[in-house]
Amino acid sequence: MSRVLWRLATAAGLGLLLGLLALPLVALFARVEPNTLLERLVDPRVVDALRLSLASSAAALAIVVVLGTPAAWVLATRNFPGKRLIEVLVDLPMVLPPTVAGFALLMAFGRAGLLGQGLSAFGVTLPFTTAAVVVAQAFMAAPFFVGAARAAFAGVDRRYTDAAATLRASEWTRFARVALPLVMPSLVAGAAMSWARALGEFGATITFAGNLPGVTQTLPLAVYVALQSDLGAALAMSVLLVVVSFTVLLALRSLPRPSTGGLGAAGGRPQAAG
Repeated sequence: MSRVLWRLATAAGLGLLLGLLALPLVALFARVEPNTLLERLVDPRVVDALRLSLASSAAALAIVVVLGTPAAWVLATRNFPGKRLIEVLVDLPMVLPPTVAGFALLMAFGRAGLLGQGLSAFGVTLPFTTAAVVVAQAFMAAPFFVGAARAAFAGVDRRYTDAAATLRASEWTRFARVALPLVMPSLVAGAAMSWARALGEFGATITFAGNLPGVTQTLPLAVYVALQSDLGAALAMSVLLVVVSFTVLLALRSLPRPSTGGLGAAGGRPQAAG
């Protein structure tokens, strides 16, 4: 009897959770008219916002990957004073309210900010520019990549890197030719999640970069504006963002699971040195 009750309780819990998650999406798609969806999506305002979103999120991802990969390697392979504090700092944007993050960026890079005054002396103004969009997106998306990369590097079998070290391979060689091929699937997954987070960023962007059409108005900001005047355009852009997000998550779930502890993840024996 208890087993039956447990199954009923778990089924009810799962059903209610799925209803909570799926109902808003079903309601969103139910309001969209397929014959007018394409017409809305080719609207110049939508195209400009989409183009800016794709360009800025790609630039933010490049920054995150270039800076985050070596940072993740260091955090995963070394112990040093203050490491726990740095890990918390890296993860903080995931739990920080986006508007607070945008305000913090404004206090750092605004004209009266810590670095903003120095930048202004060189004629550089960051807030309310396209570059500010990229900075805000990178700030909010970085933890998703660094977290995945750090976990992947930490899971690499130390026998491989230790063997490379005995062959007098430098740390760069151990990183680039041993660890990196093993964790590449995890890095790709982390990069995809990071890009999706950057694409959907709203609060930090509107606070730090503003909402200027053609300059800082990304697709999420365009949805917010359209909600006040053009419900059809808001529905079309919302559906587009949902489809992109769903596709990214589905693709990630379809990737083969990385195995950093065996040779199969690299397709063969890691090469320690050239």
